[in-house]
Order: sequence, then C-alpha cells, then structure tokens
Amino acid sequence: MAQLRARSLLTAKTRVLVVAALFGLGTATALARIAQIGLFDRAPGMRSMTDRLLPPRGELTDRSGAPLARELPAYALWFNPKAFGEGKNASQGAISPLVRTPEEVARALMGVFPDADYADLVQRLKSDRPSYLRRRVLPEDANKIYALGEPALEFPRETERFYPQGSLAAHAVGYVDENGQGHVGMEEVLNARLIDPAQRGQPVALALDMRVQGALEDELGRAMGESNAKGAAGIVLDVETGEVVALASLPAFNPNRGDLAYNALVFNRVSNQVYELGSVVKPITIASAIDAGVVTDLSVRYPSGKPLSIDGRLIHDSHSFGASLNVPEALVHSSNIVTAQVADKLGAPALRQTMLNLGMSERPYIELPARGFPIWPKGNWSRITNMTVSYGHGMAISPLHLACAYAAMVNGGIWRPATLMKVEPGHAVQGRRVFKAATSARMRQLLRMIVEVGTGKKANAVGFRVGGKTGSAEKPGKHGYQKSALIATFAAAFPMDHPRYVVLASIDEPQGTQATSGQRTAAWNAAPAVGRLIPRIGPLLGVVPDAKRDVDISDVAPLVASGDGE
Repeated sequence: MAQLRARSLLTAKTRVLVVAALFGLGTATALARIAQIGLFDRAPGMRSMTDRLLPPRGELTDRSGAPLARELPAYALWFNPKAFGEGKNASQGAISPLVRTPEEVARALMGVFPDADYADLVQRLKSDRPSYLRRRVLPEDANKIYALGEPALEFPRETERFYPQGSLAAHAVGYVDENGQGHVGMEEVLNARLIDPAQRGQPVALALDMRVQGALEDELGRAMGESNAKGAAGIVLDVETGEVVALASLPAFNPNRGDLAYNALVFNRVSNQVYELGSVVKPITIASAIDAGVVTDLSVRYPSGKPLSIDGRLIHDSHSFGASLNVPEALVHSSNIVTAQVADKLGAPALRQTMLNLGMSERPYIELPARGFPIWPKGNWSRITNMTVSYGHGMAISPLHLACAYAAMVNGGIWRPATLMKVEPGHAVQGRRVFKAATSARMRQLLRMIVEVGTGKKANAVGFRVGGKTGSAEKPGKHGYQKSALIATFAAAFPMDHPRYVVLASIDEPQGTQATSGQRTAAWNAAPAVGRLIPRIGPLLGVVPDAKRDVDISDVAPLVASGDGE
C-alpha cells in the first residue's frame, strides 16, 4: 500500500514538472519574441500611429513659410452596390442596394450637385460596380445626401490637396491629380519627396514670395486688360542666387480644380514658350562686343541713315534716327542697323559663344518639367544670321532664358541657373563667368540710361534706379512675320547701383487701345507694368527707395540725344 502511494506521488510530481517545463518554455518563447519585436521590429500599432500622425503628402510653402499646398481632411461620395451583402444587380432580379430607383436617387443628387451629369449618375447607380460619385463633398452636402436614407451611398474620409493661394503661382506650384500624383510644377518635381514617409512631415520651402507673386500677377493682369492682350508672362529673379521670387503665366489656372489634365491654361509661358524676343537682346550683343574689346570708344559713330543691305536682305529701323549713331544712342533709340554693324564687327563665332555661355542653346535651367527648347541657328552662323540674332531675330528663347542672361549682365558677369528652391545664405550655385566685371559695370550704366531717356522711360520708378530694355517683335506665322501680332517685352533690373533683382514682363499680342494711346509696343504696355510693379515689391524685398542715389552715368549721358525708338 505504501509503495502504491509513493508511486502515485512520483507520477503526480512528474506531471507537475512536465507542465511547469512546458509553461516555462512557452513563457521563454513569448519573452524572446517580445524582445525580438522590441529590439528589431516596429510594432504594427506604432507604425499605424506614425502613419496617422504624418500627412499623406508633404506641405509646400513660400520662402517665408506661407502655405502653398497642404493636405486637409475631406469627404467623398462612394456608391457601394453591396451595401446589403453579395448578390446580383437589381436589373438581374435581385434586391437593389438602393431604397429608391436609380433615377430618383440621381435626381436627388442633381439637386445637391447641379453641375453633375444625370445620365452618368444613373448609369453608375444601376451598375454592380462600386465607384466614386463625387471625389469631394462638403460636410453640409454630405448631410443632405445622408438624409436621403440610402445605405449604398457612403462617405469615406479622405484627404484633399488644398491650395490656399488659389491660382496664385499655379504654374510654379502645380497640382495633384485624383490619384495623388503631382503635375506641372514643383508638385511634379518633388513628388517622390513629398510622399516619402521619412521626409513628408517636413514642409518644403520654395523660393517664391507670395507678396511679390501677387503684385506681379496683378500688374500683368492690368497690362493685359489695358491692351486687350491674349496672355502675359513675368518673372522676378534674384541676380545673386538665381532664386525665382515670383513667376507668372497668364491666364492662370486654379489647382484646386480636379480636371486639369487637358487644360490649356497649364501651359507655362515663362519657361515653356519660346519667342523671338526682339530688341531686348541688343544689350547682350553690346555687352559681348565690349567684353571682346571690339567696342572700346562709345563715341564712335556708325552709319544709320539708310537700311543696311546684307546678302540681298535689308536691315532697317522702325524710323530714321539720323545719319549716324554711336552705341549708347543705338541702345536708347533701339537701332537694328547699328546693332547689326557692331555684331558684324564682333564676328559670328564670338556672339554665338556668348549666347552659348548664357545657356541660349539649351532648355532653360530650372526644376520645372515644362521647359521649351530654343529655336537655335545650327552649325556655324552665317554673316546675316549673326546680324539678325544680334537684335533678337532668328533665335527663339523663353522669357526665363532672357531673365537669367540679364542677371549675368548686371551682377558682375556671372551666369547662374534659375531655381524655385529656397537658397540658404552662402549656398548659391557658383555659376560661370560670362562677362568681365568691368563690362557688367558699363552695361549697368547703359541700361539705366535707356530708362532715363530712351524707350524704357515709363518704367522709371523714382528712387529705385531701374535699368532695362524694351523689345517688340513680330511673331512668325505661316507666311512670314505677322505685323498684327507682337510679343512686347521689357527686361529690367534694380537698383542699378547695386543690382538685386531682374524683373521681366512680356505681353503676348497686345492691341493698341485708348489706355495705351493706340500703341502696341513694349514701351507702352510692358515697361509701364514694370514701372508700377517695382515700387510695390521693392520695399518687400528690402530695397528702400532713395532718390539721392543712382548709377553714375556722367561719362555716357553727354553722348546721347533723347529719343524714343523701339
């Protein structure tokens, strides 16, 4: 009996030990797994919480932090034909997911969304396929639809890409489509960064200043209206960093709309359109000649009394400016004849190389995906090609090309690519030298003089020391140049005693109106727009008007008689 009791006790102890061992093994395994998760894995809950805290897409701001694009919570209207479970569509005899008929529900939805397509709604509501009926629904509209009592109409919570500035800077910022992909502007350029979980929590600052952008679009819009023009382009560019402080292409589009894929308004006139820009190119030719030592004495006179005949072609001016002109007078009066003679003396290889150094043969340097390819004379330039390019014909470039060239011409001679990304102090691209510093100093004098006594007088904003050049070029058509279709441009910089910014305004096909005294040229539309703009943006950019300061033009002013050529 005692042996039986001892054997039973041993069996019981063995069982307890086995159970304890199994429990200990399970506990050890669980602890090991917990340790592994803690050391090497992120818990699922932690990942989902992080994802919930991060925006689905990163925010874009201007240089001072003003929001340009951000994510906001939103409702969508979703049709769920399986709201009552699996089954066939009502058209096949099964229970319909709708309380009312598809036609009745569609009519009710039309009362909330008058712009909807009734036939399309009916077709979707009869289908057994789930689909969006509306991508964005206001809360008050969601309440109206909810009151219909249709379980198949659901309101999933989503996020909406919202552009607080509306159409302002739309071509620079771009937009996001319904699938969350960026298009056109920096939304497309930065798409991968903006959706990257590791980076999307940090806003991306662009170089744009919304205060300057608003003023630029306002003045361009006014110039368009006053001249009944079909479009306009403008840019404000920092000459030391290449930062694009403002970029406008008008008419603009509203990125808050979702149907922009085939909208013609998304075309960017600043970076994607190329034009023969006319006389605004003349200062580049003169700068190249001065830099090469071809023009050393500004008082030397060139014949200008009659058209210049070259290889059977005539080069002429808009009207006669006298028997002869020197270089300063040629710029003030905008003489094709004298500029062509200077280019001929300089030679085609030298002028061509200057244009190459300024990036004129390539797409403009900027992050934007929409960048037009210039119409560039290929091979070695003939004598007549060199002469026509010298005054802005025979070569088509974008306004952005021209703005970067003017920046190099006035900033001491350094060309830099334009950028829409904010540049921190001391981190500007080094760039490349195109002109000598002395050449740049001389061009600042000549450009200032054009605004004081020449075609740019209507841009002479008091105290801001504006310098610049007008250009009004006929647009080419199927049968040659169209005398009725001009592209009118004014390219300027300020303040010319220490240039900070290039400002360019280009008006597409302006008409002679009462507001422009019947004139279509840049002196009457683009130059006045810049003249109004600079006093608005100067103080915002740290340029305080000072009527006591100016560029010293005492050595060139006596060479020029006042005039208003184009």
